[in-house]
Amino acid sequence: MTNLRFLILFFLLIGLISCDDSRVFDQYKAVSGSWEENEKISFTLPELDSLQQYNLFINVRNNNDYRYSNLFLISEMNFPNGKIVTDTLEYEMAAPDGTWLGTGFTDLKENKLWYKEKVNFAEKGEYKVILRQAMRKNGETLGIHSLEGITDIGFRIEFAQNPK
Repeated sequence: MTNLRFLILFFLLIGLISCDDSRVFDQYKAVSGSWEENEKISFTLPELDSLQQYNLFINVRNNNDYRYSNLFLISEMNFPNGKIVTDTLEYEMAAPDGTWLGTGFTDLKENKLWYKEKVNFAEKGEYKVILRQAMRKNGETLGIHSLEGITDIGFRIEFAQNPK
């Protein structure tokens, strides 16, 4: 009887933790070994309600092989009408004492990084987000060709406010 109660409580807890009412889209793409300088990671977004506002996030998983305290990314958002919005982004990946930011119990950490907030997708058609790394060593003009320690890149869309 005790085992049955424990199992019911366990599955109830898992069910409650897995509920995520704000999530609209959440996808990851694995980086094989290292993130190459010219490797583009793209996400095709689902059709979204044009009357709704959304918050957009870039998710990054890194391990102890990552040698830097920050991460520079180039993002492109491709609109259905052909317009492209390009941003250069910088995110802190470690605290000043070297402790990794993000969540995780092992040496693998996951960072949920703000990209854009309260975005409307007013145009009908396909939206695509393309990400690439833009890391450089201090004082050098050439980029890092092979960025080690990044294991996965994800893109997440959440409702800016839960739909009614």
